[in-house]
Amino acid sequence: MAVLSGLEPKAVFTFFETLCAIPRASHNTEAVSEYLFSFAQKRGLKARRDEADNVIVWKDAAPGYEDAPTVMLQAHMDMLMEREHHLSAPEGAGVELFLEGDEIGAKGTSLGADDGIGVAMMLAVLSDDSLRHGPLECVFTADEEVGLQGVRALDVSDLKARYMINLDSAEERVFTVSCAGSTRVVTTLPVQRAPFAGTVCALMVDGLTGGHSGEDIHRGRANANRLMGRALMAIMDKTDMRLLTVSGGAKDNTISRDAAALISVADPEAAKAAAADLAETLQDEYRAVEKKVRIRLFPTRSHFLPMDEKSTRRAATFLFCAPDGVQMMSAEVPGLVQTSLNFAQIYTEDTAVVCRFMIRSSLNSQAEEVARRVMAMARAMGGDATVPSAYSAWQYRPHSHLRDVMTDAFHTVYGTEPRIEALHASLECGILSGKMPELECISFGPDIVNDHTPRERLRVASTWRTWALLLEGLRRLK
Repeated sequence: MAVLSGLEPKAVFTFFETLCAIPRASHNTEAVSEYLFSFAQKRGLKARRDEADNVIVWKDAAPGYEDAPTVMLQAHMDMLMEREHHLSAPEGAGVELFLEGDEIGAKGTSLGADDGIGVAMMLAVLSDDSLRHGPLECVFTADEEVGLQGVRALDVSDLKARYMINLDSAEERVFTVSCAGSTRVVTTLPVQRAPFAGTVCALMVDGLTGGHSGEDIHRGRANANRLMGRALMAIMDKTDMRLLTVSGGAKDNTISRDAAALISVADPEAAKAAAADLAETLQDEYRAVEKKVRIRLFPTRSHFLPMDEKSTRRAATFLFCAPDGVQMMSAEVPGLVQTSLNFAQIYTEDTAVVCRFMIRSSLNSQAEEVARRVMAMARAMGGDATVPSAYSAWQYRPHSHLRDVMTDAFHTVYGTEPRIEALHASLECGILSGKMPELECISFGPDIVNDHTPRERLRVASTWRTWALLLEGLRRLK
């Protein structure tokens, strides 16, 4: 029996449960893309699927709406598959749902309501011929969670929409009307290796909350990669140490929850004491936001040859000094993070330590300045740096007919006014409005808590109200 079979709106949750059973981790969207394309074909709807796995489905206007402006509905089909541990579902599988009160979750993994619930709502609209709306262009994009790759590759030459409703927001009662741009920076520090007569130990930083690198960056949560830099420096202050390998973080757009290193130390007891002292310090520093932060050190074995002293100090110093977190708050929008940087990933190759950073900013000039700072630091330490991707922010429109119509629709459904916000995260609205300059955009969605973590939950009642808002907005756009 389906887990969500008794929930309303029935069509939305039926489609959502179907999507959850399909593998759709980023870079693994072929199956879900084929499902969406086949869905349209079976219903006789015009559709297009491209080499990036994006799918576009067109639906004609309802009777009486033939002269209404074309509206684009948009959501991304991929999900960020975060596993609770290595025995949880692999990225090539779907997720196993459970229902607990008003919340839907997945067993051992992230849920993928970001943005499976937006896709489900669009499928429910396309499948229901009783709804009132103008001509629709439903754009399902791939690989949003790994740099908005699908929408960046999308050909928009056959799209005519004047208005766009993006269903990729995670807080109910909020209209997002602009978003930050994003810049990725990759640094490479060279490594030389040499024998060292020490005791090999595993150094672990874990127990952290993590979260979304845009929506949660202001919450003061600890970043495991940054704490690893502190741990390495603390140990180096107490005993001679060589680094073998270091790694941390899972995705560019998540705050790192754990990091690990193999080190060789001259005095294991001094190293263990330094790790314990730092753990106690961090538990005090982060007591308001992190309940389980841990620094652990224990003996182990490794076949890796240690890095030499210069390479060890260079890598540890870079991890210790690398910027992370909020860089500047907006002076115009109270409470808005204007520019931030997420120290996202570390991994070790035979001849290099590689670090990945994700910069977000509503000002392109500040994003460029922060990127240059990271690159300059890497190069000053004998390394190199590149910018594999960058895209601009979605600019706020002082006057928007779409926003006015959706505000009236919101008042009808909720009896109150929506909260209008700029988002310190990247939405596909930015790239689509860049490709289609006349396109007016708005983004909203139901409550999704702890997205990008195994604790992700979708709230059922919020989904019902958001669905009602979408239908009321489509009815009014004529």
